[in-house]
Amino acid sequence: MFKKLYFVLVLSAAVACHAAPSKPIKVDGSNDLQPDARQNLVCKEVASLISKYNYKKVPLNDSLSAIIYDRYLKKIDPDHNYLLASDAKAFTNFKYQLDDDLKAGNLNDVFYIFNVFQKRYLDLIKFSLAHIDDNFDYNKDEKFTYDREDMPFVATQKEMDELWLKRVKYDLLNLKIASPDMAKNKETLKKRYENLLSQSNKLSNQEVFQTFMDAFTEAVDPHTNYFNPFNAAQFNMEMSRSLEGIGATLTFENEYVTISTLVPGGPADKSHQLSPKDRIVGVAQGKDGEYQNIVGWRLDNAIALIRGPKGTTVKLQILPAGSSAGGKLKVVEIVRDKIVIQDELAKKEIRTYNSNGKIVKIGIIDIPAFYVDNNGMQAGDPNYHSTTRDVSRILDTLRNEHVDGIVLDLREDGGGSLSEAISLTGLFIKEGPVVQVKDTRDKIEVDSDDDPSIAYNGPLAILVDRFSASASEIFSGALQDYGRAVILGTQTYGKGSVQTEIDLDKVIDPSLADMISKVTGASGKPRANGSESTFGQLNLTIAKFYRITGNSTQRHGVTPDITFPSVIPLDKYGEDTEPSAMPFDVIPKSNYTKFSDLSNVIPQLKKLHDQRMTTSDSYKYLLQDVADFKVHDAERSITLNEAQLKKQRDDDDQKTFDRDNLQRIALGLKPLKKGEVKPKNEDLDFVKIEAGQIMTDYININKNVTQEATPAKSF
Repeated sequence: MFKKLYFVLVLSAAVACHAAPSKPIKVDGSNDLQPDARQNLVCKEVASLISKYNYKKVPLNDSLSAIIYDRYLKKIDPDHNYLLASDAKAFTNFKYQLDDDLKAGNLNDVFYIFNVFQKRYLDLIKFSLAHIDDNFDYNKDEKFTYDREDMPFVATQKEMDELWLKRVKYDLLNLKIASPDMAKNKETLKKRYENLLSQSNKLSNQEVFQTFMDAFTEAVDPHTNYFNPFNAAQFNMEMSRSLEGIGATLTFENEYVTISTLVPGGPADKSHQLSPKDRIVGVAQGKDGEYQNIVGWRLDNAIALIRGPKGTTVKLQILPAGSSAGGKLKVVEIVRDKIVIQDELAKKEIRTYNSNGKIVKIGIIDIPAFYVDNNGMQAGDPNYHSTTRDVSRILDTLRNEHVDGIVLDLREDGGGSLSEAISLTGLFIKEGPVVQVKDTRDKIEVDSDDDPSIAYNGPLAILVDRFSASASEIFSGALQDYGRAVILGTQTYGKGSVQTEIDLDKVIDPSLADMISKVTGASGKPRANGSESTFGQLNLTIAKFYRITGNSTQRHGVTPDITFPSVIPLDKYGEDTEPSAMPFDVIPKSNYTKFSDLSNVIPQLKKLHDQRMTTSDSYKYLLQDVADFKVHDAERSITLNEAQLKKQRDDDDQKTFDRDNLQRIALGLKPLKKGEVKPKNEDLDFVKIEAGQIMTDYININKNVTQEATPAKSF
């Protein structure tokens, strides 16, 4: 005990030796969360790295401090539902202090702000619990304003109480419309509010620290991000589409960590001892480890305990689904293994179209991200997954199935690996530059595909939307510039920046890291994919990328050759809506040779598409969906009159039901009856269907553009 205390004292001195940090201020009524030595150290190191190496070279000064302050308040109370105007006024003392706090590694002010917020939160939930049994008049003509983002902070506690009384009334009214049993409704709402209290009481300093670091990094640049140890593990798992663990999806239900699904073929599935809805009560490491009871734990902490390196053993105490809380526990011993998340890999389908009596086969490849399993690649695993490898295999399959054209679906593909964007581009062009990258020294590097082989050179289209970003934009922009593909959809996100991943375990002074490891019990051993680091990870913006034409995709994104209406509001989502985003600019173009010239083809395709849309019911319904979304998005309040709300809900439900059936009929499907369940795997994606039709037009216009049996790239 003395040894641990000694290390804490030495570490505190090392962290604070060049600063005069404010002292923690206790907030009665909160859980009085406080930062730990690890977070103070990380805060200081991240601030230093960003100040020195971020592409924007933003000085950490009072101007930035004010932006960080505003973002932090917005993150903890975005709709001004908890903090009082007097709280916000008192917090302004910190508005120009946060830059100094970051440099000093001092998080006391940050945690004080959060603790005041948590006190307000807990008080208001308790206030709501106390008023569930109030007799509310549901015949009054009054409204509840649920979106207060653009409204000022509430001035007095009396006004705040009135606001929350309306919230309680609204929550009960929702339940009353669904069921007339008010005693049951009140019990349901009571449990809901008690669960909110429970979840707030489980918050750790990790969540507070992550929230503040998000406010800091996003004030500098939308894509410079700090990930705490758990979030870093999640990020790297998503990038590789794999992890090492038991192969189960977990949720938190009624204080229990509960199995939601089992990954087919994973260790948990193969054990035949676990099922969905089983509750995990205890976790032990190895065959002889002691059990830790995890009832009531936060989900991320439980996941960190259950995951682990391939080949290691974890024992679980299981309360089987359906058994009572006092039921007999079952012990399950599982050897962890590598799990590939199949649902998040590239996948294919084939659609057929009738073109003047001839059947045209269009292959559609859904690419959810630009991923690569770096651990598998470095270990020499011949079956490791990456976007390029997986798409290459799919192209081989589609070639064998004699498709006439291919659509690559990059909608909602937020990007990922830059190297994968380059190598994937290489599957469709002979060779040449793919992207230009300008670093902090204004040095321009051209990244090229140097392999002359082509995996597929037939008719090609790429489908994008507002959430197609980063690597998606590099790839689709390059193929548009080469004249290799027709781009369909809506303007993309506009992320034109490059990030590098910095493992802070490898950056922070080893002597300080060692002290913290001894205090916290963190291990310095190599980590499995999906397991946690000690200090987390910084994704730092270090460069800006440009298309081979010299245009940046920053803010502007990629503009489709044929545009579809966007249900996603372009004025709310996208790089050009981010205040801290870098500007658009242009550099000299690269030296490249176009694959083909589509300038004559695209107007013809657009004309045929527009002609179809004038008589397409599906297109008309898409336009109505866009208009309806704008109407609902503009709403800020809702009626608390029962008759009015019920009529509004019934009308909306009927409208949605009728619209869905009209869309089904337009796509040649049978309409559903009330209560009838929609068939599984039914495709109502009109935009994807129309993309295949545009590809069919392309094939007819360019009868000389056919797929050649070219040698595929080998991986």
